[in-house]
Amino acid sequence: MQNMNTTKITNTVSEAVQTLFEIAKPQPGQLLVLGCSTSEIQGCRIGSQSSQEIARAVLAGLLPAAGEAGVYLAVQGCEHINRALCLSRECAQAYGLREVWVRPWLRAGGACVTEALEQLPDAVMVEDLGARAVLGLDIGGTMIGMHMRPVAVPVKAGPRAVGEAALTLAYARPKYIGGPRAQYAEEQFVH
Repeated sequence: MQNMNTTKITNTVSEAVQTLFEIAKPQPGQLLVLGCSTSEIQGCRIGSQSSQEIARAVLAGLLPAAGEAGVYLAVQGCEHINRALCLSRECAQAYGLREVWVRPWLRAGGACVTEALEQLPDAVMVEDLGARAVLGLDIGGTMIGMHMRPVAVPVKAGPRAVGEAALTLAYARPKYIGGPRAQYAEEQFVH
């Protein structure tokens, strides 16, 4: 592992989630999905240098804000576990999500999902979110879009990277429907 400043990682993630929350104005009980490559944060190829220490730093920047906002956190695993997610049993039950039997670890699942399994209350693994997440943080190009509601809107504010990894923030808004005479109140979509 490169010599990474974990305090800086925590602070960057905290700033990013605060930026996302200021723009998206989440409601209690909504879903926030995190996809994170600790390898990419170190400037390495995704999946090649997983780091539990960096995963702890990422979650330290995210969990307090999510808890304060009353938002459920779902942490996505890597392709080796079919991008299954770790979240609280309460969240799984609230959303009717199907629990699966898999235990991620550093080399198959990833560091962040492994750390989430240790830190989230009564943590379980689920196969997918059924595209129910309305908030997302993608650190290192981990492909969280499948878990988000249509239409995902990228947030072009706040930090653009965590360590060496690209950071993408997003929130979901309802689809526009109707014809040329339809009207939309933009402020209703920022929830």
